[in-house]
Amino acid sequence: MKTLILAEHNGANLSAATLSVVDAAKQLGREVDLLLTNNSCTSVLEEAKAIEGVSKVLNFSHEKFTSEVAEDVAACVVSVSSEYDFFLASSSTSGKNNLPRIAALLDIQQISEVTDIIDDKTFKKPIYAGSCIATVQSSQEKNALTIRTTSFDKASNTGGSASVEDKEVPETDSRKSDFVKNELTVSDRPELTSADIVISGGRGMQNGENFALLEAVAEKLNAAVGASRAAVDSGFVPNDYQVGQTGKSVAPNLYIAVGISGAIQHLAGMKDSKTIVAINKDEEAPIFKVADYGLVADLFEALPELESKL
Repeated sequence: MKTLILAEHNGANLSAATLSVVDAAKQLGREVDLLLTNNSCTSVLEEAKAIEGVSKVLNFSHEKFTSEVAEDVAACVVSVSSEYDFFLASSSTSGKNNLPRIAALLDIQQISEVTDIIDDKTFKKPIYAGSCIATVQSSQEKNALTIRTTSFDKASNTGGSASVEDKEVPETDSRKSDFVKNELTVSDRPELTSADIVISGGRGMQNGENFALLEAVAEKLNAAVGASRAAVDSGFVPNDYQVGQTGKSVAPNLYIAVGISGAIQHLAGMKDSKTIVAINKDEEAPIFKVADYGLVADLFEALPELESKL
């Protein structure tokens, strides 16, 4: 049997998260295939073929895949499921949307947020917002896993020579949902989950206008800008800025937390960062317990000074 990965893309480029899922899939010791749903996205198909370690790309091309609806993706996976005993996706918004439906249709239990693969039945995953790591063992013949991509390396996106098999898209006329619209924040900054440097703001930023201070530093560092849940819930920035258990997981080389107290929910999404720097005026803030470097200072004084020296 083989492993099937749900490829993610934006219609023009393959997501870097898919490369990390391929790296995880290799550890299962099975042949790895990629399932690609798209609307004649030739460039994405070429990228998928070139990934090292991928044997075959199952190409489901149809105009309805201009936007992604979970019912349509799940139907494609189920149509080829007899050939596979592992179904993998990243623990991104897309993976969390698609894989639970696939697992339900296959009548199997999903294992979420896998951070380590011990063998093809044993996996590690965080629980209690990352404060504990559970080792779980599956007794199922088929398994569906979402992969926390920050815990795995990226497979090479060159050197592969996967074959392509064009597949017929199943009918899903009975689906109960339709795509309405996709609202994305347009930014010249690097994408949050793949950036080498991330600077995030919390409730201490006080309002959305003050995030301009973070943007100024980010401009100098070529960094992505993130936020804590408290900042997002307060309406300072859009939801896609959120880093944490219910937001995005990041593992940059440098993570700068500004005005963030360090709630366990936030730490769950950034604790794998290589170097963590915290700026907070409260010297008792929990963020300092995980920070490699800490600065007890007023962020409204520290950020302009930092920006002026970069």
